[in-house]
Amino acid sequence: MSEPTSQYGVVLVTAATELEARAIAQTLVQENLAACVNFYPVQSIYTWQGKTLQDPEWQLVIKTDLQRFTELETKIQSIHSYDVPEIIALPIQAGSSAYLAWIATQTTSPSTSQS
Repeated sequence: MSEPTSQYGVVLVTAATELEARAIAQTLVQENLAACVNFYPVQSIYTWQGKTLQDPEWQLVIKTDLQRFTELETKIQSIHSYDVPEIIALPIQAGSSAYLAWIATQTTSPSTSQS
């Protein structure tokens, strides 16, 4: 059964290379900032510094507890190669109770779980 929630969400981030995408994903999962991260190659067309560019990138889809978004954003910015990385949070409007419980367990802050 699905239950409505907006505490959990998907955060979208692009990275320049597969290696960078993998490093970001591993860091976020290891630090309990994400329950799971999928990543795959994409082509992006965008404007940067007055020029229209087209580049291959890696799209990360990060499942997380949005109450930890500020920590997640800070961590991504500290390890990302881009000056202005895409960091966009989308709330999960409804989801499997079991899956959302799993996200909650995986993204519990170590300081919270020791209290």
